[in-house]
Amino acid sequence: MRMDYRSSIAGRFLERPNRFIAHVEVDGVRQVAHVRNTGRCKEFLIPGATVYLEQAANPTRRTAYTLTGVMKGDRLINMDSQAPNKAVGEALASGWLPSGLEGPVADLRSEVAFRDSRLDFGFTAKGRPVLLEVKGVTLEEGGRVFFPDAPTLRGIKHLQELEAAKAQGLEAWVIFAVQMDDVDSFAPSDVTQPAFGVALRHAVRHGVEARAHLCHVTPGSIRLAGEIPILL
Repeated sequence: MRMDYRSSIAGRFLERPNRFIAHVEVDGVRQVAHVRNTGRCKEFLIPGATVYLEQAANPTRRTAYTLTGVMKGDRLINMDSQAPNKAVGEALASGWLPSGLEGPVADLRSEVAFRDSRLDFGFTAKGRPVLLEVKGVTLEEGGRVFFPDAPTLRGIKHLQELEAAKAQGLEAWVIFAVQMDDVDSFAPSDVTQPAFGVALRHAVRHGVEARAHLCHVTPGSIRLAGEIPILL
């Protein structure tokens, strides 16, 4: 199963004056686009880069477009922070499970409350309760991808919550959904935030299952694809 955008329009990136908007050029006209990603994205949001945009359904919205993808050289990267969650949700709803879990999937729910957090998905697999968190990955260097691309206290907290869930007897999983094709491995970005790498390694040692999956990305869609190694 894949997630499709309503439309996909090519443009040219000009600048990003703040985290939430970008200035782009579409058919020679300067436009304002919503950026649905609060990460830094400096390694690919470079003036002149080809970008892909979804046109807003509401014609009176302040931003006419949403920035969904960008070309980094020959590589297309989906940079919509909501897309990985939707892609994993579509896959789970169709019966997919990460390696190590056996189905069938039942009682699939999103935004599941656990302690004082909300985790992306809860369901049962072969009668066992599962909590699953999804993290989208856009930072690529030399064919390897890394998370996070900016410090994330929320991301560390989610790992700690998953570890607590495992201690209570639940299945606890984190999926790193890589928003591009054709990379060979995933690792925590110890340069960006050493504490996240510490938290991920600690969680895995204490029973949290971590997987990294490529996504097949086109200008108008994203679909969960094959697993790649996690290097800890």
